Amino acid sequence: MADSMTPTIIFFALLGGLLPAVFWLWFWLKEDRLHPEPRALILLSFLVGMLATALAYPVERFIATHVQGSELSLLFLWAVAEETLKFLGIYIVALRTRFFDEPIDAVIYLVTIALGFSALENALFLYNPLSGGDTLAAIMLGNFRFVGATLLHVAASGTIGVVLALAFYQKRAVRQVVAGVGLAGAIVLHTLFNFSIIVSEGSYIYEIFIVLWVFILGLLLACERIKRMPPRSHVEYSNTGTVTVFLPNNISSHL
Repeated sequence: MADSMTPTIIFFALLGGLLPAVFWLWFWLKEDRLHPEPRALILLSFLVGMLATALAYPVERFIATHVQGSELSLLFLWAVAEETLKFLGIYIVALRTRFFDEPIDAVIYLVTIALGFSALENALFLYNPLSGGDTLAAIMLGNFRFVGATLLHVAASGTIGVVLALAFYQKRAVRQVVAGVGLAGAIVLHTLFNFSIIVSEGSYIYEIFIVLWVFILGLLLACERIKRMPPRSHVEYSNTGTVTVFLPNNISSHL
């Protein structure tokens, strides 16, 4: 009986993980509705985020088994693994392509891979209570992860996206440094969120979520500024390293 129920449990676990992520993805894609990204590349970025979750799981188990240290150091290394895998994934599939051609694209792609990551991660967390027949626990856990864990991944990856967007018109060397700073910031944010939840033992969970919401609002305000950034005459595209010089009358030449 349990074996026959497994496909159903997997289906509902995936559904519970995907629906919140798809909702947030729809919300964030509206930030780029004037010049939307290719839907195939958005889908690929989302799927790569799910793949990053699958890759992160054995890495985190290895860290937990072989690394001796405090709880904070363990959470830090887990955050390093997750944020690095997300960033490398989106760099490979999106940030090196010709479709990364305006500042706001950085935020869209980073948020998309974060939502793909959280979708599978949430599904894995929902599987245990569903497989034990505890539907109420699954619903409560789903609500918690919809608000908390999903927003955390959006905030962390969105931070990298925002700093990359703000540095879009800078030289490649500058963008590389900015990317490193953004990744470090994402790791610190991820670590502090998880550590604060554990240390407070859930006592200040609502206060922590409020801080996270304020952070997300800050990212949205940053997106509005990014969308108003005036085009520059020179853009060094990351996918080719070429510099495009925009000339009058919409004529352009590549250096």
